[in-house]
Amino acid sequence: MNVTDPSSNPTPATGPQAATQMPARRRAVRFTVDATECAAWHYPGTNGTCVIMAGGFAVTKEPGTDQFARRFHEAGFGVLAFDYRGLGESGGRPRQVLRIKEQLADWDAAITHAATLPDVDPRRVALWGFSASGGHLLRVAARHPRLGAVIAQTPNVGGLAATLHTGRHQTPSAMLRFLGRAVLDTIGGLLGRPPLLVPLSGEPGTVALITTPDAADTARALNPGNRYPDWLQEVAAGSGLRLALHRPGRFASRVRCPLLVLVCDKDRTAYPAGAVDAARRTPGAELVRLSGGHYAPFLDAHEQAVDAQLSFLRRQLLQAPEPGADRPAVRTGEAS
Repeated sequence: MNVTDPSSNPTPATGPQAATQMPARRRAVRFTVDATECAAWHYPGTNGTCVIMAGGFAVTKEPGTDQFARRFHEAGFGVLAFDYRGLGESGGRPRQVLRIKEQLADWDAAITHAATLPDVDPRRVALWGFSASGGHLLRVAARHPRLGAVIAQTPNVGGLAATLHTGRHQTPSAMLRFLGRAVLDTIGGLLGRPPLLVPLSGEPGTVALITTPDAADTARALNPGNRYPDWLQEVAAGSGLRLALHRPGRFASRVRCPLLVLVCDKDRTAYPAGAVDAARRTPGAELVRLSGGHYAPFLDAHEQAVDAQLSFLRRQLLQAPEPGADRPAVRTGEAS
């Protein structure tokens, strides 16, 4: 595993407000998975690549990907940024009900669709996700070894330690109320009742998906000035319980495509030590460590995060072997 600390050579930040101004050259596309359409933005690239992107667990494509998609696109990379089923502009009912298995299938369908886009070389397809989606990518990458590159930004890799890590920032009574609502939501779903929704973020003591100190940065990082008023910042309580039980980190050792894991050392939402361990168990993975909390790559550490990710994409996608050649063996070990 190769470890990088971009803070040793920082680039002056331009600020999240400037970074979220979107290019005009993107078009709406759709692809089908299990008879349901997923909505996406396609940014045509100039170098034969396609970076497939999705927001966090219940974060739609605009607040979740616009900021990074713009930078990738400006650098010549193609982008396919999509909404999971049940979210945003994608189909699927009931709304705001998210199932891990379906989200993984959405990634599979997006990979298939990206290979059909004009001027995209299937060998130069990459994946990008953060938080829960970053954790998903460990499992997706394990079953797609020929992907050109995968970027897992502040990934939630699951496990007991991760649950305890976030649980320190919630009160016992609120945990019990959330659990009760999740159980009722799950039972109600089996009976065809509407989902019982909870906020994506809130203060400790409230029934919300995230109550860590990072929650205070959610709006500033993903939705400054309420730029995305259509983003419904709620999720079915049962979906949150399913996420808490998910452990994608156990698939890390099975990943054989180039992987970049970006970790923020003060992340209180996605357990940093778990992500570091996942990177170390992935043959040839690269690890970038930044200071700051869960949303630092969208805020103060944005330029450092973008620089590291563009460098990785250029090395893995633009220096890829010619079609028909075998991919070089992945590197092992850790570089200081």
